[in-house]
Amino acid sequence: MNATALPASTTVAIVGAGPTGLALAATLAQAGIDHVLLDRLPEGANTSRAAVVHARTLEVLHELGADRELIARGLKIDRFTVRDGARTLLSTTFGKLPTPYPYALMVPQDRTEAVLLARLRELGGDVHRPYEVTGVVQDQGGVTVTTGTGETLRAEYAVGADGMHSAVREAAGIGFAGSAYGESFVLADVEMDWAPGAEEVSLGFGALGISVVAPLPGGHYRVVATVAEAPAEPDLAFVQRLLDERAPGQAKVTAVAWSSRFRVHHRVADHYRAGRLFLAGDAAHVHSPAGGQGMNTGIQDGYALGRALAAADPSRYEPQRRPVALRVVAFTDRMTRIATTRNPLTRTLRNTLLPLLARIPAFRTTLTTELAELRYR
Repeated sequence: MNATALPASTTVAIVGAGPTGLALAATLAQAGIDHVLLDRLPEGANTSRAAVVHARTLEVLHELGADRELIARGLKIDRFTVRDGARTLLSTTFGKLPTPYPYALMVPQDRTEAVLLARLRELGGDVHRPYEVTGVVQDQGGVTVTTGTGETLRAEYAVGADGMHSAVREAAGIGFAGSAYGESFVLADVEMDWAPGAEEVSLGFGALGISVVAPLPGGHYRVVATVAEAPAEPDLAFVQRLLDERAPGQAKVTAVAWSSRFRVHHRVADHYRAGRLFLAGDAAHVHSPAGGQGMNTGIQDGYALGRALAAADPSRYEPQRRPVALRVVAFTDRMTRIATTRNPLTRTLRNTLLPLLARIPAFRTTLTTELAELRYR
């Protein structure tokens, strides 16, 4: 059912009600800017997908009045550890970062979306569902958005927060340079006995691929790993075998709450704006899940674009946010390639250097600051 009827016109039409679109809508609502938020799904996604909210994003959510509720629903994790099998290569903490949020907040994406939607509704906004956008045409006076129902919405601006296969990006004719990783990624939320414990996020390196294990609220763990080829819905036996290979003797999986597989690209849109059309979130950039940067960067995009539109200065958005995406894509790509190298000499060099670098406080601070996205203020 539709949350509200589709109006004839608005100032900003937002296509896509994931975290990016919700953050943009809340920013505009807070500033008193008329907008319409459209989504093709009849209801919000109920799977966990992204699972970490970093410090810079929590600073943004504070500005939107949504940080406290999200923190109450999440799990604060202070430590980040890199391993090769059972061997610790590096361990560092977020505790000394210059922010009111010196930790990584582990919280499933559906909860993050629920908190943002609740805040949007407090501000007088909502999501119009289910409206699939089938056409976006701009002219000198504005943008006409056409939906699959044949209805049209006239707006001064339209924003594509509609993911990697963005209809708005296609309509804008903006290129999406980059390529795909060869491996597939497994994603699973599991119950298990995990030797390193529930007080850290663990990044595993190895010849078989990268793996991430992170605690979630309610005693679950998020497992993300690269594999040559994964089943559509990895089961308990598959996840157990994967962890036995990557972290021998450290994991005993007892249940799988949810699982999926996906392919990952590393791409950045050639531009974030074409006339009256803008891109944000996955419509503008996609990259490896190493470091958990994707949703965070998208929420920050939405906030920055909302502030730029509210200030009647939309030209500042691309110069502010596209360099961030280029940096995030480069950072996560380096992490992924370093983690997944199969060259024995490179692995030996990596495993020798990382423990040495870990002894340098400035290196640890740089790493956690980059993960927390605090360089992107």
